[in-house]
Amino acid sequence: MSGNVTVLRPVERVRLDAAPIAAIYRNLGPNGAEQVVSRALGEVALTLASLAELVRQHDFSDIDRQLRRLQRMSEHLGMMSLGTACSDLRSCSTGGDPTAFAAVWARLLRVAERSLATDKDMRGQTL
Repeated sequence: MSGNVTVLRPVERVRLDAAPIAAIYRNLGPNGAEQVVSRALGEVALTLASLAELVRQHDFSDIDRQLRRLQRMSEHLGMMSLGTACSDLRSCSTGGDPTAFAAVWARLLRVAERSLATDKDMRGQTL
């Protein structure tokens, strides 16, 4: 049986809502909106890095607050799948199931990677 190993490579489909970004561009114009969106995406990346460090250290004391923050930012940028993954991980965090937490954490990372990828990064891949 040692030769019958199946490697699973989950590919996450991400849901993106363009309406929040369109509203930012409509309200601020191209230059202002680009700065705001770039700053917000940077904050998303920093919050993800902070969460990764908390998980790596098994420090769950502040994880719910960080996940709520990431969920809010994601939804404001139209990253609906990332917001949903944050909400699901918050449920796992309070549920006390380490296996579920690990699985949903891995999903959140996959969704985040695909949500933050540039068009160039995604060439040849299906969203």
